[in-house]
Amino acid sequence: MLLAPTTGHAALIGSCTIVVLSSGQMAPNAAIAVLGSAQPGGSAAQVKVTANSLICTVLGLLDCFRVSAPAPAAFTTYPSGGGAGVTFSTSYRVDGGAGIAGSVQTEVLNGSHTVAVDLSAARASGVFPAGAYQAQVTVRCE
Repeated sequence: MLLAPTTGHAALIGSCTIVVLSSGQMAPNAAIAVLGSAQPGGSAAQVKVTANSLICTVLGLLDCFRVSAPAPAAFTTYPSGGGAGVTFSTSYRVDGGAGIAGSVQTEVLNGSHTVAVDLSAARASGVFPAGAYQAQVTVRCE
């Protein structure tokens, strides 16, 4: 699993920077119908988000940055037949906290935060064919 860093847009004054610390790795479940970083043998991707919003500081959390990690629409690399009938989902944890659905935005305070991102790909029927799979999750800070 790869992550694509993006830089957030400040509402008035500020910046949000995302640095990829490590790519994650997907592993299959026992039935080979799910590939995911939360499966045994998999690992979550790690990014560092550094938010700095003057408005967030001055107004007491009224205009802070928000992070999210929406699921990709498809694999970027997959073997023949491996991309059909696949549903993707993501979740993330900020600073070791509880898991949050990838499409949900979470407000972050100013400073640096470690975000762990998990990706899961599930087949509607059958198993994933043998081969190399790769997907890209874009972590957003807006």
